[in-house]
Amino acid sequence: MVTHHVEPFFLKVWHYHPELELVLTIKSSGTRFVGDSIKKFEAGDVVLIGKNLPHMWLNDDAYFQKNNALVAEDIAIHFNKDFLGPDFLKVNEMKAISNLLYQSRYGIKFCNPSKKISKGILKINALKPSIERTLKFIKVLHHLSKHTDYELLVSEGFVNTFKQNQNESLDRTYEFIFENFAKPITLKDVAEIAKMNPSAFSRFFKRVNRKTFSKYLNELRIGYACKLLIENKSKIATICYECGYNNISNFNRQFRAIKQMSPSEYLEQQRSK
Repeated sequence: MVTHHVEPFFLKVWHYHPELELVLTIKSSGTRFVGDSIKKFEAGDVVLIGKNLPHMWLNDDAYFQKNNALVAEDIAIHFNKDFLGPDFLKVNEMKAISNLLYQSRYGIKFCNPSKKISKGILKINALKPSIERTLKFIKVLHHLSKHTDYELLVSEGFVNTFKQNQNESLDRTYEFIFENFAKPITLKDVAEIAKMNPSAFSRFFKRVNRKTFSKYLNELRIGYACKLLIENKSKIATICYECGYNNISNFNRQFRAIKQMSPSEYLEQQRSK
């Protein structure tokens, strides 16, 4: 299924589905959440999301202001791995594409995608359902499978944890955390979402994620802080509060604990690249 979205902003919905999803961002910018990854997104980005991998595209604040002229536009292609039958990818000529779809379980961001890829996706959107559209899609997958400049977005730990522990309670918990991590939230708040008492939830969360809720929350916040630092839109003191911390000293301490450097050192490192 091919969908062309042209909206004031993308829906703020943390979700997943059994189909894989190939996304070309045409116009828009903001924060992309995929599994435990938090990265900025912008026009021209091409991302492949694996089966049942939770994700959300969150536009910058400017997109939600009244009377703005901004537009969020993308093309999303949803497809099943076996869309041409269970044996198609077993053919030797399809080995590279098969490997690509296997890697998609981590989420793949294709860096500096070629014009063949972006134009191919635009062409697929322009075509009506037909053998020509299917052949064009296979060609795009072929180009993606040969593209060597890419980034895997999600950690191995998240992939294994999420697949092994999919249940309604955990889904609600992840959704609440990702939508509210920049606000003051507590273990009690999240435990209520999971419909568990705080002590039981704390033990459950640590067993599932192999880390405490507090550490998980701090890693998300610092990941978001890194995204804001790279964008260079705000001062470090401002970013501290935008990430959910209520004082700069705690923010600096948590940043160093997770990144082994201060926010200013991280910013200098990124500028030197």
